[in-house]
Amino acid sequence: MKGPDVTTPLDERLRARADLAWAISVGGIGAVLFAALLLFTWYFAAALFLIFAGMLLGVALNATTNRLGQLVSLPHPLRLAIVCVALALLLSGVAFLGGSTIAQQATVLSNTIKSQLVNVKAFLDRNGIDTSFFDLGSTTAGSAAPSATAPAGTATPTHNLPSPGALASSGGAIVSQTLKLLLGAVSAVGNFFIVVFLGLAFAAQPAVYHNGLIFMTPARLRARATVIIDRIGETLERWLIAQIVTMFVVFVVTWIGLSIIGIQSSFILGIQAGLLTFIPTIGALLGGLIVVLASLASGWFAGLSAFILFLGVHALESYVLTPLLQRQALDIPPATLFAFQILLGIVFGIWGLALALPLMAVVKVMIDYFKTDEVSSDAATA
Repeated sequence: MKGPDVTTPLDERLRARADLAWAISVGGIGAVLFAALLLFTWYFAAALFLIFAGMLLGVALNATTNRLGQLVSLPHPLRLAIVCVALALLLSGVAFLGGSTIAQQATVLSNTIKSQLVNVKAFLDRNGIDTSFFDLGSTTAGSAAPSATAPAGTATPTHNLPSPGALASSGGAIVSQTLKLLLGAVSAVGNFFIVVFLGLAFAAQPAVYHNGLIFMTPARLRARATVIIDRIGETLERWLIAQIVTMFVVFVVTWIGLSIIGIQSSFILGIQAGLLTFIPTIGALLGGLIVVLASLASGWFAGLSAFILFLGVHALESYVLTPLLQRQALDIPPATLFAFQILLGIVFGIWGLALALPLMAVVKVMIDYFKTDEVSSDAATA
């Protein structure tokens, strides 16, 4: 009589154990790689944001070049050169014709905002609100403190020379502040040229980088990668063109409106309102706050008029320009976008705040693709 067959259950148990060990190994390796990716992103966030900003500039230049190709049949490098020369001439003309006006209005605006912040602090202090943690108007208060605490009729001695230690510390502080300013200026200029260089490089040979990204993906996933990359490029192109038009309209309307009200720094306020439009929600609120603060220096009527103008410009942007120009570009819920902005702004600073929307657009394109692919695969198996 033949005994019970125990080899098959044993083989199944061994196979199950091997599959479990393989799954645990793959999961552990994936978790380690994901943690390494997060750590890499955290330490090199500034460089990654610079590269992404250069990519956005390249997408914008490439989109403008393609639009020019619909009007004239010229080679891509020649059309890109025409676009770059036109932009350079435009910026040079603005700097040449309005450079002195911009510098003068920027100085006036800076002084106005500082005085208005001091006034706001004094108003809050008079109404029993503690503003010490804001550190508003500390320079003015600090400069006024010695004269306030000096006894009446006591002249400040002018014949005492500072000690060598005081001279050394003052000289060290001056050198330190100068080095900080120089390093900050060099860093800003360097970042600007890095973004411009990357944008020109991406726009000059878009097919090379497009094919390179596809080549880096595994062969079995290249068809999906091609679709995703093409959709991301099209989405960013439509959004950037719509955003540029929106920023220009906000700049013109704000400039003309503040000029009619009689605000002295209307041109520079229009420029900052247009630039801050690139950052949705938070940028508009910050731009409106600056406009109202600067307008209050001309009186309450000017401040109220500027506030009404801000509401009108915000309504124009939110309910006319954005639905009209970006209805096919992005469809992100406002609460989701605002939460993502706050998260990236806290973690990565101004870079995360400024580039939150295009990053969210990239993520949304990928999610929409996989969601559509999952629905189509479910329908095929049904």
